[in-house]
Amino acid sequence: MDREEIQSMRRSYSERELTLPADPVTAFRGWLKEAAEAPAIVEANAMVLSTIGSDEFVQSRTVLLKDVTESGFTFFTNYNSRKAQAIEINPQVVLLFPWYAMERQVIVQGFSAKVSQEESDAYFQSRPWSSQIGAWASQQSAPLNSREELENRYKGAAEKWPEGSKVPTPPHWGGYLVVPFSIEFWQGRYSRLHDRIRYERSQNSGEPGGDWETHRYYP
Repeated sequence: MDREEIQSMRRSYSERELTLPADPVTAFRGWLKEAAEAPAIVEANAMVLSTIGSDEFVQSRTVLLKDVTESGFTFFTNYNSRKAQAIEINPQVVLLFPWYAMERQVIVQGFSAKVSQEESDAYFQSRPWSSQIGAWASQQSAPLNSREELENRYKGAAEKWPEGSKVPTPPHWGGYLVVPFSIEFWQGRYSRLHDRIRYERSQNSGEPGGDWETHRYYP
């Protein structure tokens, strides 16, 4: 595809007006529910997680939201992964929910910290057996010589913990809670006059709680 073709890729946005409640978590839950019910959205809880590691470059990848409360947004991963190593260096992260088919996106800025072992264990035991085995098989972000090597590691873990048996939580696996200090809602509007409403905490200490202030920004 050449430059002219790329530049000609354009769509007209709807007339939908952005109205939100005073609480951003309530607003997010409402949008998440609508996204989950929209046929065009494949995984409504998929979010792009951006971190800054030791090389000071921004790194982004897609992870799945597994809980949202007044305290923050929770996801689970391998604690030896590149994302986890970056979080250890700099706990400030950004989450992006790209619901483009609905002409919406949400951007969350916050501080991330590990959840309790009890919470990680409880979620791990709720996962399908194949996903539990995959967590043991994958040395996430480490160099991999071949696909066969990964398949063999999976086979070995499956033999150790056959389907139907209890698979323990790997010591290198668990969750993170992202405590937000900024949550921005974007709604596509006509003539590129999009709506941007951002909820911001007066104090971004990384601890749950604190009052929210609401601001509207130019698109």
